[in-house]
Amino acid sequence: MDVPIPCPASSYSFFTYSSCVCFISLAIMLIQCEFKVLPAIASVVTEENTTQFNVLDFGAVGDGITDDSQAFLSAWNATCGTTTGLSTFIVPSDKIFLLKPLTFKGPCNSSYVDVQIAGTLIPPDTPSTWKGIDASLWLQFASVDGLTLSGSGRLNGRGYNWWQQSCRINHTEGCTKLAPTAIRFVRCTDVVVSNLNLADSPQTHVLIHGSRRVTLTNLKITAPAHSPNTDGIHIQSSQHVVIQNTIIGTGDDCISVGDNTYNIVIQGIACGPGHGISVGSLGRGGSNVSVEEIHVSFAKLFNTTNGVRIKTWQGGTGYAKSISFDRINFNNVQNPIIIDQYYCDVRHRCANQSNAVQISNVTYSYLSGTSKTDVAISLNCSQSVACTGMHFENVNISAASSGRDVQSFCINAHGDSKGDVHPDMACLSM
Repeated sequence: MDVPIPCPASSYSFFTYSSCVCFISLAIMLIQCEFKVLPAIASVVTEENTTQFNVLDFGAVGDGITDDSQAFLSAWNATCGTTTGLSTFIVPSDKIFLLKPLTFKGPCNSSYVDVQIAGTLIPPDTPSTWKGIDASLWLQFASVDGLTLSGSGRLNGRGYNWWQQSCRINHTEGCTKLAPTAIRFVRCTDVVVSNLNLADSPQTHVLIHGSRRVTLTNLKITAPAHSPNTDGIHIQSSQHVVIQNTIIGTGDDCISVGDNTYNIVIQGIACGPGHGISVGSLGRGGSNVSVEEIHVSFAKLFNTTNGVRIKTWQGGTGYAKSISFDRINFNNVQNPIIIDQYYCDVRHRCANQSNAVQISNVTYSYLSGTSKTDVAISLNCSQSVACTGMHFENVNISAASSGRDVQSFCINAHGDSKGDVHPDMACLSM
């Protein structure tokens, strides 16, 4: 049963707070007032019907040195195989568990599986451990339905050695293009992940792929600003995903939305450092994409290279439409609002191509803050496939440095603006 919460009478004054804590707490209140947030999956069984499986009972040591992988797999198989009530997989506190790449496979016999992580999980810190196996994998849940993953625990990806040999940093022969994602959810449904701390993944921290009805809430994700490809959360080929009340600061996108993704709600996010919140990149290698109903609101971005971004490769086809960015604040952001249809994330020059992903029906409303560069709004759309339905309402972005002003830039962008919009959008075509 939903309990009504009174809305604050004042307007969106939380944008004036510099403290992330103040921002998040007030953003949560506003979110509850204006959005119906997907609830966490509730336990529908009584406590006496809950069967618990503690990894220590299956031989895990938790000293940070002993390989506890097999103990975790054995505990998972027992948890997943339970046929009555709710099964609970327990990782106790005050211990460090060393785990090699693992896949926790479903489907499970129980309708709901509860994973409680209170301890710390670490991978081997030597990339050679992955020789001959999938280098993108550390921890993965595959084909698991009705999964809750929560606790005060920490996933420490120990990515330093991977970063040193990344082709983004090390351009010598034999550099590494692919590195492990800390945790992946693949072909899962009805998933809730909450209250975890993820740090220093070799590459992306959280990947949602081919999954439906997923909620991520109250997470903290951190990595150094210089760490390559360490996206906070990436969503791919998934539907009905909510990301809320989460703090992310990494070396790449805080959140990125990939191909063939629908109905995504992102709200109450503090992002920085990093590359901002991105839709894309889309259409690489001439692929056909479909992305729609992506809604980002109540976010604060600080000291990021981009704010809210849509990025597509030349040569792609398909569409990205019905996208909204609402009530977002930028603090010293290099490119607060950007559409880049000439995205080229390779060392060589990308060839010009006439095909492009069609971008349409994008709304920017109640955005404010400061830009580190002179161009606060850049809509660099394809010259052959125009961006259409670009709507700006009550956008106010000023220069981060005194004595400067900001401007907008458009190529083949069609739309309108209303209310107080600065810089003005005279570059838009009707």
